[in-house]
Formats: sequence, structure tokens, C-alpha cells
Amino acid sequence: MSNETPLVGIILGSKSDLPAMEGCTEMLEKFGVPYELVVHSAHRNPEQVAAWAKSAEERGLKVIIGAAGKAAALAGVVAAHTPLPVVAVPMKTSDLGGMDSLLSTVQMPTGVPLACVAINGTKNAAILATQILSVGMPAYREVIRAYKQELAEA
Repeated sequence: MSNETPLVGIILGSKSDLPAMEGCTEMLEKFGVPYELVVHSAHRNPEQVAAWAKSAEERGLKVIIGAAGKAAALAGVVAAHTPLPVVAVPMKTSDLGGMDSLLSTVQMPTGVPLACVAINGTKNAAILATQILSVGMPAYREVIRAYKQELAEA
């Protein structure tokens, strides 16, 4: 994590998702994107989720990544409380392999959209968040161009 003001907020529904989210944090660090990471469950501590989401914009966040499994309501709850773009990461689960998380995430009602990456698509969440930042911050566009060139040469 950087000492700079975070631009991306990462919210996890459970501490058990931390190992899977390492791909996301590693990518953000590679791209030089400052972030903050919190663990709050939409079901176990909804007031904390709402307060965190409502204050995200004033804290300087530009994009939010929400990762949760099972009912996977977290990203949608966050999106309901902020005007910022929210990227959802449906997490793989032991019960249904993550299909429960995926379907809970993509079936959002009109007015509460989420961008959604693949089940456990943590790296893509970081890439998409950086691409969203690049719309208003050309330095991140160059970082993404360089990364895509790196992929093409691999």
C-alpha cells in the first residue's frame, strides 16, 4: 500500500478472501495505484459498509472494488451508497464454485449497476479499476498501454 491518498477502495466481505485478493493488490501496486483495503460484511456489519461507501468519494476514492462470495451482496450494497463506479469480484465458494456469487453480482436492479469480472478475477478487477482511472488520469493510460504491450510480448 502506498502513502499517497488512495484512489481505489477495496472492500472484502470476509478475511478469508484476503489470499485470493493478493492478485488485485499486486496489480495495483505494479501500476502504482494507491489503494485502501477494508473487510466489512454486507450481512454481518451493514452499517460499517454503508458508512464506508458513503464517505468514499469525500476520502478521495475514484473507483471501488468489492469482493464477496455466496450471496455476494457486498458490491451491490456499496454501489447503492455511492456514485462511484464499483467493480465486483464474485469469489469462488465451496458450495457452488462461485456461481452463486456470480449470479448474485450480475443480477443487479436498474439504477444500481456493477461492473463484474470473472469468479476470482482479482487481477482483472485491478486492471479494470486502473482503466477507469485512466479516463481522467493519462498517466494510468500509459501504464495500461505498457502492460498490454508486455502481455503481447510474453
